Amino acid sequence: MAVTFTERPYATAVHPLHAVLVASTLPTFLGALLSDVAYARTFEIQWNNFASWLIAGGLVLAGLALLAAVIEAIATRRRGRGRGWLYVALLVVLWGVGFLNALMHARDAWAGMPDGLVMSAIVFALACIATWLAFHAPRTAVATASTTAPARGAPRGATT
Repeated sequence: MAVTFTERPYATAVHPLHAVLVASTLPTFLGALLSDVAYARTFEIQWNNFASWLIAGGLVLAGLALLAAVIEAIATRRRGRGRGWLYVALLVVLWGVGFLNALMHARDAWAGMPDGLVMSAIVFALACIATWLAFHAPRTAVATASTTAPARGAPRGATT
C-alpha cells in the first residue's frame, strides 16, 4: 500500500467581510502616504488635511479588521487551526503606529514633516504585510492511501 500526499491548492484564507476590511486599509494608508509626499513637495496645507482624513479612515477600517481577526482567532482556536494570534498582534501594531501617525498629523502642518511622511510609509508597509498575511492561506497536505501500484508510465501519484 502506497501513501501519497496531495496538496489542496485552494484553502480558505479569511471570511469575505474580514477580507474587505483588511484590504480596504491599503488604499487609505497609501493615499495618506501619497498625500504626505505631495505636501512635502508643494507645501499646500490641504495635502496634510487629506492625509489626516485618510489616516482616520484607515484607522477605522483597521480597527474593524482587528475586531474580525480577534473573533476569527477565538473561533479557529477551538477548531485547532487558523492564523493565530501573530496576525492579531500585527494588526494591533498597525493600529497603534497608525494612531501615532494620526497624532503626528494633528500637529501644525510643517511641524509633522518629515516624521509624518516616515510614519505614513511605516504604516503602509505594515498594512501591506497584514493584508498579505490575511490572504495567505497555508496549503494543507492530505494523505491518501492507494491499495494498488501505479501503472507503468503513469504520472506520479496516479493509481489504476
